[in-house]
Amino acid sequence: MSISDETIEKIRRTNCQTDNTFFQAVEEVLVSLKPILESDPIYERHAIVERLTTPDREFKFKVVWMDDNQKIMVNNGYRVQFNNALGPYKGGLRFHPSVNSGILKFLGFEQIFKNSLTGLPIGGAKGGSDFDPKGKSDFEVMKFCSAYMTELHKHIGPRIDVPAGDIGVGAREIGYLFGEYKKITSSYEGVLTGKPFMFGGSLMRPEATGYGCVYFTDEMLKYAGKDGFEGRICAVSGAGNVAIHTIEKLYKLGAKPVTCSDSGGTIYDPRGIDLDTLKDIKLKKRESLIKYLDTHSEAIYTPVEEYPEGGHEVWQIPCECAFPCATQNELTEIDAKTLVENGCISVSEGANMPSTPEAIEVFKENDILFAPAKAANAGGVAVSEFEMSQNAGMEKWTYEKVESMLETTMRQICKRVHLTAQEYGVAGNYVDGANIAGFKRVADAMIAEGI
Repeated sequence: MSISDETIEKIRRTNCQTDNTFFQAVEEVLVSLKPILESDPIYERHAIVERLTTPDREFKFKVVWMDDNQKIMVNNGYRVQFNNALGPYKGGLRFHPSVNSGILKFLGFEQIFKNSLTGLPIGGAKGGSDFDPKGKSDFEVMKFCSAYMTELHKHIGPRIDVPAGDIGVGAREIGYLFGEYKKITSSYEGVLTGKPFMFGGSLMRPEATGYGCVYFTDEMLKYAGKDGFEGRICAVSGAGNVAIHTIEKLYKLGAKPVTCSDSGGTIYDPRGIDLDTLKDIKLKKRESLIKYLDTHSEAIYTPVEEYPEGGHEVWQIPCECAFPCATQNELTEIDAKTLVENGCISVSEGANMPSTPEAIEVFKENDILFAPAKAANAGGVAVSEFEMSQNAGMEKWTYEKVESMLETTMRQICKRVHLTAQEYGVAGNYVDGANIAGFKRVADAMIAEGI
């Protein structure tokens, strides 16, 4: 099967009239899939591309709640259940003003492949609301979560759809959502992941995405004939859970991470980021990174206003391994060229699609090892599935067991992607390898279960 202009246009017409981000994601995947689609006509006979790019169902609903001033507020709620060929729908809930159906379709589509790559029995979905928890009181967040779950509970269940957290949805929000689900259904079951540990959450969930990204990169470096992280200078963007735990695991594997960033600016500490200070500032006090200078005057802080035009200060720092862990499209073509000039050998996406398409092309052209988000940051959803397994058995696993399973999973993902790329004639291309490997597992399951 060839990916014809007619096929692309049909997908654009039927799914993507207003969803530009979704169409871009679909088009990127289809280009990667060309080797497998052309090698076996079975995927065309079963209309796998058309079926895979159309969600099983989409829900949009009204969320009405009352703020602290007794003012009635109205938000939009969403859930996109994309594909459950491999297991229950699985994907986060995002609470942010930017949330709309197009963004959630894009994220849900990506989630299919990410979840497939883990090798675990989970399908792809995404959901959320345009509600913004920032600046809201705990009581207001609780009231919103209760109202949101009043509608969402109709569509989820431990063998149907198991949401998790995402931007704007942490342990607090998951706790409120879970509490309301129990009130409505009278059921104590693993219908959400990312829960507080005292009522069913898994150990290691905060660390999972960052640790997993580092494990994947370590394995990728070894396949390329490099010698792991020992002594390597690393640049990390972001200062949230993913970035902090990426830095933490890099230290444990012998690397020296020297940067981090937040919405206000970038810290460069040539002696290595002080992890305890970073955790105190961002996880405990939730303050600006500029506070880092209070105890580390030798570090350099660059505010956003002084970033290079069209670029990010983090990627101006010479490094061997880069970890964009902050936000979407933060690493631009200009940044990519700077990383190449400074001798960077690998880039691994800890955030969701933090590299622009132009940046990725620069990495490909210069043979930079590039680990795409759907593979490199799958550690979070992997541990979420571990939480589902613990809930199903009413068990509590040790930290050591969860971390061991996480490491094994991430190294297996890297191996699967590496070997798939070789098999389909694109050796070393982890983008194509990840897309093909993720697609094949889902597509074969769809074919096996019929229509």
